[in-house]
Amino acid sequence: MDAPVTDSPAALGDFLRTRRARLQPADVGLVSYGARRRVPGLRREELAQLAGVSVAYYTRLEQGQSHQASPGVLDALARALRLTDDERAHLRALARPATARRRPAARHATARAGVRQLLTAVADVPALALGPRFEILAWNRLGHALIAGHLDPGSPGRPQDRPNLQRLLFLDPHTRELYPDRDEEVRRAVSSLRVAAGQHPDDPQLAALIGELSMKSAEFSALWSRHAVRNCAFGTKRLHHPLVGELELDFEVLQTPDGSGQGVLMYTAAPDSPSEAALRLLAAEHGPEARALEPERS
Repeated sequence: MDAPVTDSPAALGDFLRTRRARLQPADVGLVSYGARRRVPGLRREELAQLAGVSVAYYTRLEQGQSHQASPGVLDALARALRLTDDERAHLRALARPATARRRPAARHATARAGVRQLLTAVADVPALALGPRFEILAWNRLGHALIAGHLDPGSPGRPQDRPNLQRLLFLDPHTRELYPDRDEEVRRAVSSLRVAAGQHPDDPQLAALIGELSMKSAEFSALWSRHAVRNCAFGTKRLHHPLVGELELDFEVLQTPDGSGQGVLMYTAAPDSPSEAALRLLAAEHGPEARALEPERS
């Protein structure tokens, strides 16, 4: 099982090893001469040659013994490893010295009044306010009905039992039935969580969430060990809703500009599509919108 600790020099080494293992010599223009290879993917020596660094230096990086990799070295490694833009950003986040990292997010985040007002204003669009750990801070009536109608609508306002999208996906049986394309959904979720872990390596609650999922879900643990990284801020999802059946919805995560790591997740259907009709039916089932479903705080 991959270690759930996000604030560890080993995280950089683990990421480099998994990226190195997925490349073959032919992928990067090296000749292997048919020799039997004892390790999957590129050897350390081959990657160091491609990146223009010494084998000893690269080995120290991979073993978590060096914490001063320059931007130039990181860029060279990213090119040699054929990293995507999301993976490059993750590599830089993992390699940052502790003093340069962002501070952890607030212990119990709350959705700003303006965000709750936005959720209420888009009554015909399923919408949720998310914290930096994928916790649901608030939702409008249609967002609650779409994603977690079996849960108490007031639960986002109570930190002790606040829903979390990642926890629901891996540990809640109702949510498991919601996604017919489960393989794609869980890969997308874990890749996004890897991004968050790189951005907030000192966040104890995020580390606790990763540890909990690693212990309770073999599916999560296996995916986490692959170190896949992708910032899934938009795309399309298929859902099988228990009340209105099949839906195909586009989603967008809009980040708030206040540096809190919070975002608004919104789902939309193509105009005049069966999914749009299903959303209208779901809205009718749950009555008129009154406010964002988060209890008022005294």
